[in-house]
Amino acid sequence: MTAPQAPQTEGAQGAGTGVGPQHAGPAGRAVRVPVPQQTFDAIVVGAGPAGSAAALELARAGHSVALVERGPYPGSKNVYGGVVYGRILDELVPRWWEHAPVQRWVTRRQTMIMTPTQAMTVDFRSQAWGEAPYNGATAHRADFDAWLAAEAEKAGAVIVPSTVVTGLLTGPDGSAVGIRTDRPDGDLGARVVIACDGVNSFLAKQAGFYDAAHQVEHTTLGVKETLRLPREVIDERFGVSGREGVDIEMLGATGGIPGGGFLYTNLESISIGVVLGLPGLGKAERRPEDIVAELKAHPAVAPLVRGAELVEYSAHLIPEGGYKHLPQLIGDGLLVAGDAAALCLAAGIWLEGVNFAIGSGMYAGRAAAAALRRGDTSKAGLAGYRTLLEGSFVLADHKKLRDIPGLVLSERMQTRYPGMICDIVQGLFDVTNPTPKPGLRTLLRRNARKHGVKLRDLARDGLTGLRGLG
Repeated sequence: MTAPQAPQTEGAQGAGTGVGPQHAGPAGRAVRVPVPQQTFDAIVVGAGPAGSAAALELARAGHSVALVERGPYPGSKNVYGGVVYGRILDELVPRWWEHAPVQRWVTRRQTMIMTPTQAMTVDFRSQAWGEAPYNGATAHRADFDAWLAAEAEKAGAVIVPSTVVTGLLTGPDGSAVGIRTDRPDGDLGARVVIACDGVNSFLAKQAGFYDAAHQVEHTTLGVKETLRLPREVIDERFGVSGREGVDIEMLGATGGIPGGGFLYTNLESISIGVVLGLPGLGKAERRPEDIVAELKAHPAVAPLVRGAELVEYSAHLIPEGGYKHLPQLIGDGLLVAGDAAALCLAAGIWLEGVNFAIGSGMYAGRAAAAALRRGDTSKAGLAGYRTLLEGSFVLADHKKLRDIPGLVLSERMQTRYPGMICDIVQGLFDVTNPTPKPGLRTLLRRNARKHGVKLRDLARDGLTGLRGLG
């Protein structure tokens, strides 16, 4: 069910910062109020995958929970579409693959290393990925988010749509006690607040969880075009059939700006785009849509997108700092999950976000339910959240791969290694008669020197990669 309006907390109007509910923007800091009436056991802010998973866990545990969403309905403001690795849903929605609105099941993955005129591709496919319980799927977030939020609503969560959260309410002792919204009479009280309000989380910032001075350094901008093509054309070009899909990740496709490129198939469209580091994009003084246009014109990509019609252009900020740059996740009465907690894994061959959002949201809801049951929602009472994260893939994978984001976005990996690798591969296949074929060591030394790569740096980066990937 949905909640059209929330009651006003007596005495809260204009308290603390003087920001009242008539303002739609976020408060600069949390709003100190008398302890308000507890309208719900828990409030979850943001009806994305993390928020819906948290609300679903809490509702199933028998707690009253509000799922507050800025858009008119969950998924309405999402333009993201991408690859969803849904196995974490096994714990939330039994046989989820029979109900989730997916486009295609990814049965083929490619990693493409590129220069302006070359491309070296590692291509892997598995028919096992096209069978239940599946490995990954392409999906439109507008559809996927609406579906998962509906699961939370069926379990008893109250969806509060068209509501902008403008501030975090804190009690006299500084603990989170609710939220302030832009609705008339719009303060909501709760024993626990879970911030799932996305990258650049206002609630986490108001709680002082972020190192705001360095956040931009660890944030990327993802830009994407969705291009319409007939289903049969997609099947033929990408070598798939039925509901099979393809996911291609690219290195060296961003014009020297730290980042990467991607292309994946939907049922009757393909999505292509780039992920760009904000500092590098600013220094380059280039428009991201121009970089996407260059990618589409690349000789290895142009045949795949030929004749396609642009139907959507979108952009989205992505937290890519990894384990070393996570914000604080737990406070008195407050948990942070999903992109708001910077829990996005960007580690070269692994580019995953939705599964980490669902996992962290699920564990946040589980920890909050346990704290509510014990009657202790202090930071200590909510500490089980960190324990659950560390005991699962969410933090275990981030910790294991903690050095990989820095390696992937390094100057050598972005601007030197793609050319060196492509030239080595080309040298292996060049027929230079009557000159004898060069050996691999000769090609390595020659092309490392050509591209300004010191062998000791190559060895060091290789060791870093092996430690992380091994």
